[in-house]
Amino acid sequence: MGRRKRGRPVTGWIVLDKPAGLTSTRATSKVRAMLDAQRAGHGGTLDPLATGVLPIALGEATKTVSYVLDGSKSYRFTVRFGEARSTDDAEGAVTDTSDRRPADEDIAAALPGFTGAIEQTPPAYSAIHIDGRRAYDLARADRQVVIAPRTVHVDAFALVARPDADHAVFEVSCGKGTYMRALARDLSLRLGTVGHIAALRRTRCGPFTEEGAISLDSLATLMHSAPPSEYLLAVETALDDIPALALNATQADHLRHGRPVRVRGEEGRRFVETGSLDDGAVLCAMAEGRAVALARLVGDEIRPMRVLNV
Repeated sequence: MGRRKRGRPVTGWIVLDKPAGLTSTRATSKVRAMLDAQRAGHGGTLDPLATGVLPIALGEATKTVSYVLDGSKSYRFTVRFGEARSTDDAEGAVTDTSDRRPADEDIAAALPGFTGAIEQTPPAYSAIHIDGRRAYDLARADRQVVIAPRTVHVDAFALVARPDADHAVFEVSCGKGTYMRALARDLSLRLGTVGHIAALRRTRCGPFTEEGAISLDSLATLMHSAPPSEYLLAVETALDDIPALALNATQADHLRHGRPVRVRGEEGRRFVETGSLDDGAVLCAMAEGRAVALARLVGDEIRPMRVLNV
């Protein structure tokens, strides 16, 4: 007899406005405990220093986390010029200083060199695996950390404010795996100085934005005064960029039981209208307005990848 799962079968997404000083894992654990949910995971790590959009998947939504992780993201951060830090943010020890402060026009001239496909070396204090260990564990143990540069994509990088000579505020839109701390570090070096991130906020993560984010305190209040629909988003919210395909009840039942659905019969009669989907396309199979499965179009079949029991 299987072991009974602890908690309730809560399913959906919470878009948390993560506070500073809390790890993403700890924030996820807090939300899971508040809702007494059986399963939870987050859609993209934020540094403890950072605030902002942390999508938290509950129940069946955990099967869609990878689509959020692969999505584009937006950030707003403040660079403190003149000090390099061991962690490339304000939490680390000062490792170098400089009296040089870049002018606004020099910053503007340097930014195009950090957009598009660029080579970036992640910070030593990062979650990158090195010989089976996290880079930050090696760095904390004073071990040498050598991380190979990797190609990342920055869609936009703009200077939006200059509070004083020591600080500059930027907004960035980027693809998966881009480190804001590395951008701040490398931009400062390009400008002939050193620098680190003094403040960092994620404003968008895939389809989730800060306008829809909720604080831990607000979530606690809503849980006792409002229905779940006020704070819990549907599983398919994370799949906005994936084509939806409508199926009838019989076809949906096939996918739920792991069986493929035929697109057309031997005489060429179409059973499912796939529109302009290409062979190999990933899609969200829907029935009666609800997500049934993440599936793939393979030849004349729709094959289930992850069944969603919602």
